[in-house]
Amino acid sequence: MTARKRIARRLERWAGLLAFVACAALGAELQVDDGSVIRYELIAPASADSASDTARRLLSLLGEGKIDDAAALSNAPQRRRQVLSDYREAVGEAEFRRVFAQYGSAPNRLVAELAVGKHHLLVWDLAEADHRLAGQFYVRGADGFVLDDAPSEERSRLQRLLAAYRQGRIKP
Repeated sequence: MTARKRIARRLERWAGLLAFVACAALGAELQVDDGSVIRYELIAPASADSASDTARRLLSLLGEGKIDDAAALSNAPQRRRQVLSDYREAVGEAEFRRVFAQYGSAPNRLVAELAVGKHHLLVWDLAEADHRLAGQFYVRGADGFVLDDAPSEERSRLQRLLAAYRQGRIKP
């Protein structure tokens, strides 16, 4: 193969990669039943724009039973503390810790992160619960991501994206 052909092939590969990156940067769209369109971005879990580190920290705290510390990672900490406390009372301390400790560990896994503006949805495949797809909502604040416990239009859009993901209409 000549040097010219090798260079041409490399340029073709780079052009394809650049086209892929450009499409990813533009995001995606979902046509919803009412005819409206939800524009969203797919976020790489290892990227600086991902909420996955906050999610893993939250799950770790909950696996240790540290409700107050976990609630502090919410934009509505008092409400989150109450929800978590109620759940712990309902299932008991040991089950509470077990559920959250396994949530973020294999074979359960994070399968997608979608964003609408500064609001993010993390989709988890819960293998130990018959591969149920669970969602966690986060929002970027001044100091990084926090659990999004406040109603908003963006969160409603993300809930619709989660439903579409569960239906197989979104497959990042």
